[in-house]
Amino acid sequence: KLCGYLNKLGIKGPIKTWKSRWFIYDENKCHLVYYRTAQDINPLGSIELSSASFDCKMENGEGIFEIRTPNRVFTLKAISKQAMMYWLQQLQMRRWEFCNTKSRFPWNSVLLIYVCVLFCFYIDVVDNEDFLPLVKTPTDAVGLKAASLPAPQTSTALQNISLKHPWTEIQNTVFNICGSKQLWGNENVFSFDEFQEHPANLDEEQEAEEGTLEDGRMESRLNWIRKARWKNSGFPDSHEEPSRERNTMDKVSVLQQQILTLTEEVKSQKELVKLLHKALEAAQQEKRVSSVYLAAAEDKDRLELVRHKVRQIADLTSRLEALEQEKKELEQILILRDSHIQELKEHVQLLMEKNHAKQEVIMALTEQMAQELSDPLQEDNTITAETLYKQQEEIEHLKDDIDAYKTQNQFLNSEIHQVTRLWTSVAENEKALLMKCACLQARNCQMESKYLTVLRKLQEAVPGLPSSYADLVKNLIQEALQWDVKEEAEGTLSFELTMALCSTSEYDEYGFMTVPDYEIEDWKLLAKIQALEIKSNKLRSHEIVEKPLHDRWNSIGELNLSTELKSLIRSGIPVEHRQRVWRWIVSRHCSHLPGHYQRLLQQSKSTEHPASRQIELDLPRTLTNNKHFSSPTSQLIPKLRRVLLAFSWHNPAIGYCQGLNRLAAVALLVLEDEENAFWCLVHIVENLMPPDYYSDTLITSQVDQRVFKDFLSEKLPRLMAHLEQYQIDVSLITFNWFLVAFVDSLVSDILLRVWDAFLYEGTKVIFRYALAIFKYNEEEILRIHDSVEIYQYLRFFTRMIMDGRKLMNIAFNDLNPFPMKLLRNRRSMHREELEAELCELEQIKAAYVKERAEQGL
Repeated sequence: KLCGYLNKLGIKGPIKTWKSRWFIYDENKCHLVYYRTAQDINPLGSIELSSASFDCKMENGEGIFEIRTPNRVFTLKAISKQAMMYWLQQLQMRRWEFCNTKSRFPWNSVLLIYVCVLFCFYIDVVDNEDFLPLVKTPTDAVGLKAASLPAPQTSTALQNISLKHPWTEIQNTVFNICGSKQLWGNENVFSFDEFQEHPANLDEEQEAEEGTLEDGRMESRLNWIRKARWKNSGFPDSHEEPSRERNTMDKVSVLQQQILTLTEEVKSQKELVKLLHKALEAAQQEKRVSSVYLAAAEDKDRLELVRHKVRQIADLTSRLEALEQEKKELEQILILRDSHIQELKEHVQLLMEKNHAKQEVIMALTEQMAQELSDPLQEDNTITAETLYKQQEEIEHLKDDIDAYKTQNQFLNSEIHQVTRLWTSVAENEKALLMKCACLQARNCQMESKYLTVLRKLQEAVPGLPSSYADLVKNLIQEALQWDVKEEAEGTLSFELTMALCSTSEYDEYGFMTVPDYEIEDWKLLAKIQALEIKSNKLRSHEIVEKPLHDRWNSIGELNLSTELKSLIRSGIPVEHRQRVWRWIVSRHCSHLPGHYQRLLQQSKSTEHPASRQIELDLPRTLTNNKHFSSPTSQLIPKLRRVLLAFSWHNPAIGYCQGLNRLAAVALLVLEDEENAFWCLVHIVENLMPPDYYSDTLITSQVDQRVFKDFLSEKLPRLMAHLEQYQIDVSLITFNWFLVAFVDSLVSDILLRVWDAFLYEGTKVIFRYALAIFKYNEEEILRIHDSVEIYQYLRFFTRMIMDGRKLMNIAFNDLNPFPMKLLRNRRSMHREELEAELCELEQIKAAYVKERAEQGL
């Protein structure tokens, strides 16, 4: 049984005193409970050891050590260095046993078992390292036999009493006195094998000095235990059989010691009674005043009494304010004095250093003079016996200090080692639980997605259902659309896992709605299904894909052109790195002319551009599913206006074209700075896109549609044949994809990954992803055999894309090879054909006009 007397440092304001306490270790709760004496029934407090650490500093004094809990530091003192090391070792062992035997996390998965086996193997390997040899048990200071010894005495009667718990002290004293009277004539002898643990209902949160505990009644089960303790404290153990004379002398000495102890306790109880009398007199005085108030016959008398009390309160308030002011003035004076004392200390230190330097000079000169005057043969005899004795004594002290620091170092190494093992175990448990939570969340998202898919199928079949069933389906759909997909991640998590497990909020990092609010009911369900599937894919791929990708991006310092960087950008740039990478890409292709953007803004203020009216019309229609542009008062609307006006003056050949507003809006969301967004728009229009892509005729845009149809026939021949069979013109769907680089067509997560590769590689990426989208939904399109239904499906089929990683693999792996040279050749060929067709149309138009003119004449 780990128990014994220790001195505990009590702090009451500026007063610090050592108080003797009886400590017992509670194995069930891993608490160190303390009483005033071993015979007390009610504990004064407890220390939680499961989350505590231990420390001993030799400079604090012999036998002093600390127990550091998250809320408080307890300073304890043993009677010797051996007892201190024994307590520390035993507490370490008990803490380790408690943390290992009672696992707080239910592990079910195979992965958790594998992690547990690895961790146990690690512990078995490390356990072979012995930092500190086991200390023998000091039986005179620790253990049950120490309870029979009298409690260590203090210099004053009240010093060892806990003033924080007067009721507990009274209970313990009364119980001990009553117990001693009842046991005085009792001849039964109890052995300490019946020693029981302390009560279990202890409050874990300690107050400033002793900590608060619940005052409880004494249980009948503990009465005979306390009596046994008292009896054992006054009589020897029944297992020992010394001679009769020695027993008699021991009993007499023990009784005398008990008399002294009881005398000291009576003195302390008298002091306590005096304090209680003072409190009682104050309460009676308050009672008399209240009685006078209640006994007053008229309201005037009562009012006068109340006024008198109010005047007293006002007087006390003014006195309190005066004292507060005086306190502040004294604090200021104290601060000034402290600073002055600090200056004086520095000055004294400087003088001492000067004096020390002078003494060294004097000593050096004295030695030099002694060497000059003395005979060289007598130099070996100058060291006297006294000097040798002092040096030897100093060497002994240094040896003792070295031994003490060695012991301290060994203990601290063992403490660090054990705390590290505990931390590793908790970290592994937490990581396993987080992984399990991610899997459960992914499964939950999949189940919700399947449920919504079933509702969508029922929605399509509503016209053929009875009215009651149709109403039920509509109600279920309304409830599903109002769900909040929120699961909060508890605890302090790592950044990446927090991002993966955090709740699905209404908006993402860039302000896009995670579930767009479409007007069409069917599209609302599709948006909800897509959001759930995307989250499920994120959770399932976090540990395998996302986390390693984040680690690779974090390891990249300066950006340089390389195959590795190209591969990373194709995989998607993390949010925290995207702005930096985009700025680097734009700066490589566009030389930022100093002051150019400001001059363009100044020009747009002084002169109205012809396209300003069209820009104002398009601003409210820009990214309506993004909170930064959904309102006319949004902060990014003025920035977008300035960027578009500046570009219209920068490139007069294009001026403004519908679609540029969405390109500039995405650049503003990521880059934030409007000048950087302006140069990003310049890079897209003038560097990435071919010439005349945004001209009045949009001739290059039409060329790209013909090129895309060629690639669609080559890469997906079955799908293209199916579309031609039902006379589907895919350019009606894809033209806007190419013009605005998929803005408003793909969800924000996938859209920004497309833009990452698009800004780095160019328009070839748009062709890749356009083909990948059709490849992703190829089987679904092939199942439809009606032209109207195919057109309806193509209107929203980009919203059926749930897995961005799968789409990326199709775009950059399944569609290879995709050489840029082939793309340029196809563009050149189709441009010539288109220009010839346009020229022919112009000739037909001119002939028609001429014919009409001749007929009119």
